[in-house]
Amino acid sequence: MVNSADFSKRLQSVLDFYGLSATAFSDLIDFNRSTISHLLSGRNKPSLEFVLKVLQKFPEVELYWLLNGKGHFPALQNVLEEKSASVNLTSDQNTDNTLPPQKIKSLPILDATDKESATIDRIVIFFKDGSFKSYL
Repeated sequence: MVNSADFSKRLQSVLDFYGLSATAFSDLIDFNRSTISHLLSGRNKPSLEFVLKVLQKFPEVELYWLLNGKGHFPALQNVLEEKSASVNLTSDQNTDNTLPPQKIKSLPILDATDKESATIDRIVIFFKDGSFKSYL
């Protein structure tokens, strides 16, 4: 069950992250301003329609984080920049590509200052279901 007081804090975090007022937020998701006010005050619980509109308009908001505080905000995104068209990725021989979700941790993105010594050793893509794919 969604805790209204905690939900209102998370909703306020979304507004703060994007620098939006409640009025601007209601206009963006095309939702009644009074409903936003009631949600922010903790008076009402969110409807499915409201949650879906928020998730559609703001992809950085994760469903489980918004509803019960589990997960991350903004959502962790694995973005790979293609440096060259000739990159050849070969699949690792790992056949058990699953990890329990609690074992997956986010790591800081490091920017190599010496570009000549910065080489990619391995790329690992983690999926939301806990599985992963490793490329050498």
